[in-house]
Amino acid sequence: MHQEDYRRLGYSDKWINQRLKSIEVRKELTDEWDRVGVKEGQQYASLTDIITQAWSGKTTRQYKQYKWLKKESLRDNMTNIELALNILAEASTTEISKAQNPKGFKQSAAVARKGGKIAGDARKKLESQIGRSVITRDKASDYLPPADRIQELPEETED
Repeated sequence: MHQEDYRRLGYSDKWINQRLKSIEVRKELTDEWDRVGVKEGQQYASLTDIITQAWSGKTTRQYKQYKWLKKESLRDNMTNIELALNILAEASTTEISKAQNPKGFKQSAAVARKGGKIAGDARKKLESQIGRSVITRDKASDYLPPADRIQELPEETED
């Protein structure tokens, strides 16, 4: 999805900006995985699971089930803080990979655990300060205005 798609659906500009940043960070990570010989598809999915489990305590599948998602995008249904932690996990994994230069999937899995753990440690520190989990069943869409209040944006016209 693009910025205008999210805006049309009623997402806040703050959330949209963060979601777009998360897409950029994810692209940097997959570029890094390509560089070190990780194969797209199942290896990407496995490394994503390692990162997600390390920061959230749940695999991607468990996280989606927790949020009652079926085919919807997990990232599109994360709250601001969940997105921020996911960005931290993926950006940390990218930077560690660049510094340690792993070869292939197995070494990249160890890097993924380290990157995810950085965000996991941050999550636990935050939770100890606020007294509750930031891993929530809430979805970003829970905070959207009712459908009858979402206004269609006018079609762009060429002048």
